[in-house]
Amino acid sequence: MDEIRRRLGPFGVWIAPDTLLRTPVPVQRAQFARIEGLGYGSLWSGEPPAVSSAGGREAFSQHGLMLAATERLVVGTGIANIGMRDPVAMRGGAATLAEAYPGRFILGLGGQSGERPLKRLREYLDAMDAATSILPEVDYPRVLAALGPKAHELAGERADGVHPFLQPLEHTALARKALRPGALLVPHQILTLDTDPDRARGRLRAMLSAGGGAMAESPYTRHYRRLGYGDDDLGGDRSDRFVDAVLAWGDEAAVADRLRAHLAAGADHVLLHPFAPDLPAAVDQLERLVPRLTG
Repeated sequence: MDEIRRRLGPFGVWIAPDTLLRTPVPVQRAQFARIEGLGYGSLWSGEPPAVSSAGGREAFSQHGLMLAATERLVVGTGIANIGMRDPVAMRGGAATLAEAYPGRFILGLGGQSGERPLKRLREYLDAMDAATSILPEVDYPRVLAALGPKAHELAGERADGVHPFLQPLEHTALARKALRPGALLVPHQILTLDTDPDRARGRLRAMLSAGGGAMAESPYTRHYRRLGYGDDDLGGDRSDRFVDAVLAWGDEAAVADRLRAHLAAGADHVLLHPFAPDLPAAVDQLERLVPRLTG
């Protein structure tokens, strides 16, 4: 884990699955190399569940492209969806990438749904760990898409850390306190380099209203309520208070301050997710932020 932390550094990148789906592979390769050249320590993306209307490529194929197009970046699945493949296939895919690219792969797991989702995730992890014939000698970090206390407890028992998605700064502090010493905390931070409040907030509101965003899932809504956000915050277009807590917006200095605040709250590594119409435009924003993050 010390070597993974060294490789990760303070900041990495998270790219939306639909952005990658719309981007031809040759363009992806060039932009992934560009991200590496900017000095970011990692590159992640997600995987929508099979029942979702949101688009995305298969996780291990996509993240294999990321690894092949770069030389040193750590690549993480954020997340590989447990509803998309059985546990043996999950272990086999992760172990193969970890064997091919030693020290450069992190498996992020999540996507459980229905009744007693944590019980389902625990059983899934049991089945993964029982598949000892699948490259058992290959080691790699495993993190869970954990939000609440019970999920953090499970992560402490069965994983190397957590990768929370679309959470405000206060969640980072709570997660750090809840996790065992040494566990990885890798929060996702959505951002836009836009100083117009209505336009910046409107981007997040549009995403959350599209039907495929995390707010459509009741576990997220329940979690935000646990953090102190009420009906006025979570109903309709969502309050400015809520949007400003989840979205980092403004000029480069303002966004960089939010990113550094996650580190001060206990994050090991913060993932930057720029709102952008395409992958090159996302990397343009990442490039603009570099001087504020390294200076």
